Amino acid sequence: METSVSVIDKPGTAAAVASPCATAKGRPREFCVDAALAAALRVFWTKGYEGASLTDLTDAMGITRPSLYAAFGNKESLFNKALDLYEEEKLAYMRGALAQPTARAVAECFLRGGLANQTGQNDPKGCLGVISAVACGAEAESIRAAVVERRRSAHRALVDRFARAKMEGDLPDHVDVEGLTSYLIAIMQGMAVQASSGASCTELARLIETSMAVWPSA
Repeated sequence: METSVSVIDKPGTAAAVASPCATAKGRPREFCVDAALAAALRVFWTKGYEGASLTDLTDAMGITRPSLYAAFGNKESLFNKALDLYEEEKLAYMRGALAQPTARAVAECFLRGGLANQTGQNDPKGCLGVISAVACGAEAESIRAAVVERRRSAHRALVDRFARAKMEGDLPDHVDVEGLTSYLIAIMQGMAVQASSGASCTELARLIETSMAVWPSA
């Protein structure tokens, strides 16, 4: 469901002219928060946190800076909301991967889901978390820390799933589940960097095929 906030939009922008939330003449126009947040997400995903200027964001969202601040807070708050949306809509494959019946299926679903997300035709290439964490300097350390914390949560979920697989005999006793998880995440991050640099889906799929070829079997 779309939500809306009553604020002044830029005159002449698509949001101001065509928004279904427009009110009667003389009252402040409204813009749809969901659509504005989705637009901000694309900017952050394309340019990273530091690479996305406020002008980039307000132009894409079709609103003024005061409107941005009123609806979303500052740039950091907007990024965190965009990251929430990214995880909800683009990282659903992670939940699907964890639900797979075998450790191998978990790993393959995880990697193939990441590849689909990183190389989708209608989305920017690469991974929002990787792009923002790599490109953040000292002034955006809080952003890097937030991204790393979310990554740590995903790491822990995979470790727990592989530990269960090991206990059930689905992975050999000698397997280091922490190391196995770090390996998978390193492959995922490497694919994200290569995707953002123009690598094709076919090229990146070879990394998954190689990873599955050396997967430890019980």
